[in-house]
Amino acid sequence: MTATRPPLAIRPAGRLLVRAWAWLHGNLFATWYHALLSLVTLWAVGRGLVAVLEWALHRGQWQAVAGNLLLLLVGRYPREELWRVWLAVAVLAGLGVASGIAWGRVGRGSRWQLPVAAGWFVLVPAVLAVLHGAGGTQAWGGFLLTLILALAGITLSFPLGVLLALGRASHLPLVRALAIAYIEGVRGTPLMVVLFFAMTALPLVLPPSVRPDLVLRAAAGLVLFTAAYVAEAVRGGLQGVPRGQIEAARALGLTGTQAMLLIVLPQALRAVIPAIVGQFISLFKDTSLVAVWGLLELVGVAQSVLSNPAFLGRHVEVYAFVGGMYWLFCYGMSYASRRLERRLGLGER
Repeated sequence: MTATRPPLAIRPAGRLLVRAWAWLHGNLFATWYHALLSLVTLWAVGRGLVAVLEWALHRGQWQAVAGNLLLLLVGRYPREELWRVWLAVAVLAGLGVASGIAWGRVGRGSRWQLPVAAGWFVLVPAVLAVLHGAGGTQAWGGFLLTLILALAGITLSFPLGVLLALGRASHLPLVRALAIAYIEGVRGTPLMVVLFFAMTALPLVLPPSVRPDLVLRAAAGLVLFTAAYVAEAVRGGLQGVPRGQIEAARALGLTGTQAMLLIVLPQALRAVIPAIVGQFISLFKDTSLVAVWGLLELVGVAQSVLSNPAFLGRHVEVYAFVGGMYWLFCYGMSYASRRLERRLGLGER
């Protein structure tokens, strides 16, 4: 009887190579035509990446960006009051980290999601108050203004959109009719028109003693516009919850309001995370439209920099920086959304 030789132990580096080759074979080189298509694609992407890096590192002239970096980031904000900006950035970064930790533990018993969500509604107004203390909103500009408009739009349009969706699903005819009229009216109007009415007509419907400045009017227009689209996304989630969920909740003794808030709405919001985050990404990019009214957010400041004769012809470098800033934050929101979806098990059975 011959003794069998024990299998050779594979070192961790060897196991990594085996897994890497298995992934490459399964995803890129499974068949000859997959391999051919993968090689052609990799060659084209590689050539493009080399060309972009060669331009960025050798031929690109970044003096317009380097010499105006602070202007692009904070606009005309008083330089002696920049501590307010750094404090606001620190608070928002802390909120972002806390949100990532809290919502990253979804499904594992963490109870911090609600306090962190409430922290956004409490601390974002506090941050705006700190920034407002240095000359008011007329001092806001650059990427700072872009970020403020996006944060205000996201923070306020989400609860307003949820309320509109609940109103559209209400059994009260008047509430349902008003919600439908608002949602369909806004969704049938371009954002530029909504911003125009916010800039010009908003002061007419407010008391004479209340005269919001251009930044607040622009934020109001973005909130009102985005809320209508969030409402439709949430309504789709509400329709996707099986009717049996409501009947089971009522059988357990819950009222209609309790069943909606505790059973139906959480499932609806869970299902429409991609749609809502996609709308927030669109809102972040749509903040550039306020430059039409003389608000120098990131794109507006970039255009003012390019109007300087010393930087004529540097459009590619300046707009590459602007596009990179937009991409960084939009991709961050998309990445966080995908992480949350995986934690919640969306798309899994």
